[in-house]
Amino acid sequence: MDNIDVAVIGGGQSGLAAAHALLRRGLRPVVLEASDRTAGSWPHYYDSLTLFSPARYSSLPGMPFPGADRDRCPHRDEVVAYLTAYAEHLDAEIRTGSRVTAIQRVGDAFAVELEGGARLSARAVVAASGTFGRPHRPALPGLEEFAGQVLHAADYREPAPFAGRRVVVVGAGNSAVQIAAELAETARVTLATRGPVKFAAQRVLGRDLHFWLARTGLDIAPLGRFLPRPPTQLVIDDGRYRAALAAGQPDRRPLFTGADGAKLIWPDGEREEVETIVLATGYRPHLPYLAPLHGALDSDGNPRRREGVAIGVPGLAFVGLEWQRSLSSNSLRGVGRDAERVARRLAACLARR
Repeated sequence: MDNIDVAVIGGGQSGLAAAHALLRRGLRPVVLEASDRTAGSWPHYYDSLTLFSPARYSSLPGMPFPGADRDRCPHRDEVVAYLTAYAEHLDAEIRTGSRVTAIQRVGDAFAVELEGGARLSARAVVAASGTFGRPHRPALPGLEEFAGQVLHAADYREPAPFAGRRVVVVGAGNSAVQIAAELAETARVTLATRGPVKFAAQRVLGRDLHFWLARTGLDIAPLGRFLPRPPTQLVIDDGRYRAALAAGQPDRRPLFTGADGAKLIWPDGEREEVETIVLATGYRPHLPYLAPLHGALDSDGNPRRREGVAIGVPGLAFVGLEWQRSLSSNSLRGVGRDAERVARRLAACLARR
């Protein structure tokens, strides 16, 4: 059995940022990535996805996002290439094809079990496996009875298969609006939301919104200490999405109230045949390997933690949760700061042993 300092579960942006921070603290992390590459969930997102922050605000610690145009919003494939290059330059051991199936406490250490039967012993563990593996499918009225196609945004790649179809996209966040607007170019699309879509202008007083978030400190403010849930997500828009909704491409309606076969029932009583529902309803932490570790998760499978450190499980920490500490916790621009705090606290914990 290998004996290591810190097992970092996940080789995406969160795991790479954690490894960088741990190295700075004199620890030797081993990154365990289930897939065959170090880019996390980014290769699996829909083809047209672009960041909502410019390149100058979208870097992990120690390596600026490349490209001459620092004000562009990078495309998905640019992010994949960036994370791949970041991993290649990182002086940490990265083991791809290493899916963690279970973690248990053995004395002061953790036994880390891998698919195939291999085991590691780690002094500490950082869970950085993200959320993509656990798409959130809310209990919407009539969804179980709906006879048409239902898929999550995690399964959506491009609009071509939906050309000419009647599609309802559920959600009011950035991805929901982006997917609905893209689909509306070739399909008949409704964006179904519980309330009006709330927009934030991409540029304010001649500067990108993220300039002001950074300048005011709001982007890194520890709001997670005081708010159990993240604030309502605003759709960052340069004007095109607001214009698309105003033009009815897509149109927006209140959330449906039920289903009758392949027909959705709208709040005004209208029954309309719909072929596909796309749930752009977010994700939840994907941590099945922590189920055997007593006290690590609550009854819903969510981590029991405070600002990234597990409650009651010394040596266990989390990086990359959607609402870990600040508005930017689960983003390229912010995950590095969370990783630094976690690494500092883990190093102090290990020094006391």
